[in-house]
Amino acid sequence: MNDKTFKTIAEHISRATQIPFNITTTKPLSGGDINRAFLLQSDTQRYFVKLNCADLIDMFAAEFAGLNELAQTNTVKIPRPITFGQSAEASFIVLEYVELKRATSQSEKLFGQQLAQLHHQKQPYFGWQRDNTIGSTYQPNSRSQDWVTFWREQRLGFQLQLAEKKGYGGRLQSLGEKLCARLDDFFTDYSPQPSLLHGDLWGGNAAMDIENNPVMFDPACYYGDREADLAMTELFSGFGHDFYNAYNDVWQLDAGYKTRKTLYNLYHILNHVNLFGGGYASQAESMIQKLLAA
Repeated sequence: MNDKTFKTIAEHISRATQIPFNITTTKPLSGGDINRAFLLQSDTQRYFVKLNCADLIDMFAAEFAGLNELAQTNTVKIPRPITFGQSAEASFIVLEYVELKRATSQSEKLFGQQLAQLHHQKQPYFGWQRDNTIGSTYQPNSRSQDWVTFWREQRLGFQLQLAEKKGYGGRLQSLGEKLCARLDDFFTDYSPQPSLLHGDLWGGNAAMDIENNPVMFDPACYYGDREADLAMTELFSGFGHDFYNAYNDVWQLDAGYKTRKTLYNLYHILNHVNLFGGGYASQAESMIQKLLAA
């Protein structure tokens, strides 16, 4: 990474915090699929920095807004967003550096309770104040009064359109069209309320700090059915019984969640089709068939 980029980042940090920041150590960090990550240190300060191409500045602007919205709920701990910006060769976002470790039974229980409290943050619409990204994929969030319409058009339908453009037509598209036409069938006895969602809540986007507080990061925020967040926690595992039991103690999930979680996770598998290809297309087709059978 060009030293000029790190100089630009240091200048942004200094302006945002009103404390001069002079980099003494730059340490690459691992773990991300989309961005490059670094720990920047001075003699007295530490910050977590993510970088990507210069033209992806809007992705970081949306992440900055999402982190702020989550943090303002005072529920789950969020790394404090410091600033975001752009140099000649990269865009970047700067966050408070939080030392993380693996979750314990007690921190998972607390996380379940706090996530339920987060989901009690409401708006009178589905969607969000702006569009953002899921991974590096554009995610539309135009406001809607109807959840089924929102999920059909701005989640499943949007991902299916992207997949068709990438060459995934045929069976995936025909099955997807059948499912989208029947989405109302999954909500005959259930009316979702617009809850504030993390939006991309898999195990890699949550941990705990050294004081055993749950922490979550890398959001794809919007207001939607809380079941969508819970479903994502099950997609790649990473969360234990203590988490789910604690969540249900605060806010019991509807019985229909057992079926709808596949509907919600289909969105993320379709996104993986568009990001990574491979076997995700056949996985998406199998999920759609399961839903149509249900």
